Amino acid sequence: MSLIENRKARFNYEVLEEFEAGIELLGFEVKSVRAGAGKLEGSHVIVRGGEAYVVGMSISPYQPANMPKEYEQTRTRKLLLTKKEIETLAGIEKQKGLTIVPLSMYSKSRKLKLKIAIVRGRKKYDKREVLKKRDTSREIQRTLKNR
Repeated sequence: MSLIENRKARFNYEVLEEFEAGIELLGFEVKSVRAGAGKLEGSHVIVRGGEAYVVGMSISPYQPANMPKEYEQTRTRKLLLTKKEIETLAGIEKQKGLTIVPLSMYSKSRKLKLKIAIVRGRKKYDKREVLKKRDTSREIQRTLKNR
């Protein structure tokens, strides 16, 4: 079950490969994410110094009155990956035209996981093609349903 989802990612990008990563969060951030108060839109993953971080992910306060004054919603958060996965992501990050984007955050046996993907940006005509395919599949489903 997905707690937070980046809906525009699959439309704006062509997903090449997916990874599952743990994420380092504070206690009140976990409560907030489980309540569904977070946004992945506009965020991406960077690899620096042998560690992976998610940048631009926003998690709203769970109880705004009880939050620490210095809490920053869009702070950089560390991802928990194996060394081999980090090396793969570091190599991919250097390639032109590819980026690493979080797709969704979900709960897996009491732990929060972040599904990240290596993606390539789609051109405008590719996006139109995706919309056409979606519309035609809806039309087919409607006609089959009405029979």
